[in-house]
This record gives sequence, structure tokens and C-alpha cells, in this order.
Amino acid sequence: MRRQRHQFAFDPVAVGRGECEAWVGYYRRDWPRMLAGLLGMVRHGFALGLFGNLKAAWHVLRGSQAWAPYPDNDPEAARGHMARFFRMANRAGRLRVDPILAAELEVAWWHAHRAQQHDVEVTYDDLVTAMVRFYCYVYQADPADVRRAAELRVQAMALSDAWVAAGCHLDDPTLAKERLTLVASYAALREASNSSFVPYSRDGRHSQGTG
Repeated sequence: MRRQRHQFAFDPVAVGRGECEAWVGYYRRDWPRMLAGLLGMVRHGFALGLFGNLKAAWHVLRGSQAWAPYPDNDPEAARGHMARFFRMANRAGRLRVDPILAAELEVAWWHAHRAQQHDVEVTYDDLVTAMVRFYCYVYQADPADVRRAAELRVQAMALSDAWVAAGCHLDDPTLAKERLTLVASYAALREASNSSFVPYSRDGRHSQGTG
């Protein structure tokens, strides 16, 4: 039986660029910049409408802020905000997930990445596995279909970590590589699940036909 997949089409270029901008804002603790990047991700990835895009991006920002302090962060608050984000995506018909489980899997890869950043025994493959699990659940896909997207996103994380280690300079050419890698990751993710997209207009309404 064919799996019932998500019903939204996203722009991998805009989403990848938005995530790069959000990561820059996160690591520089420039929260307005991060919110702008997240707003681009939500607008081009989920199209929840003007107010919905802003509210959803705000929840991701607040979840990220709860997660940000090290070592005294607040994973429970981070999961709570991400669950609210996934509930909004469900209500809009973009995803069909258990928001609590989706939030747990999201924060699980955040945790794996942070552990890797701080010299805990977490390997590249461990981080890819955490990302694959998240993608498989949220996009209702097989592991082999989303592995390339997961690998590229983990590679983008490594570039981001190198950028942070070098001082978080906005003129660092590593940022361009990171941005291109994120775009490639989302292009691979879209290709992996392209067969069931339902196009939508910018105001969030489903359009007719297929694409």
C-alpha cells in the first residue's frame, strides 16, 4: 500500500537560504535576523498565510531560544514550541503527524548536533541517522529516499560549525558554501517526496492541478 504523504510543495532554494540566514542569526544571537530567516522558511515551506507564517516562525524562534543556552537549556520548552509549530502545519493540511512525536524527533537531532559540537561520542553517522528518523516520520518516507537530504543537511551543519569556530564573520566565504549545501539538501528532500505534492498559492490556498 502506498503511504499517505504530506500535502505541500516547497521552494528548496528559498527554504535553504532562509535556514542559512536563521542559523546565522542563531549563532550570532541576532534574534530579529533569525526570525526573518525562519519566516522565509515557513512562508516558502508551508505557506500558512500572513499571520500563520509569523506565528509559526515565532514558535520555532522561541523553541530555539529555549534550546540555545549551554549547558543549562530547556529541552521541554523547546519541544513544546516545536509541537505548537507542527500543530499549525497539521491544521493547514501541510503535514499529518503527531505533533508531540514530531517535536521529539526534531529536538533529538538538535541534541545529537549539540553533543557532536561539544566532543561527546557522536559521529557523523549518528547525526545523519537522527535526521533520517525525523525526515522519515514527518515526510512519511523510506530511509533510503531521504538519506541524501539528511547527509547534505549534516554537511551544512559542519560548515556552520566551522564558521562559528572561525568567529561568525558575515564575510566568511564558508557561509556561501553552507547556503548552497542547504539548498541542495532541500532539493534532494523535495525530489524524494515529489510524487505527492499538492501545489499551493502564496496565500496558502491549494491550487488546482498537479506540479
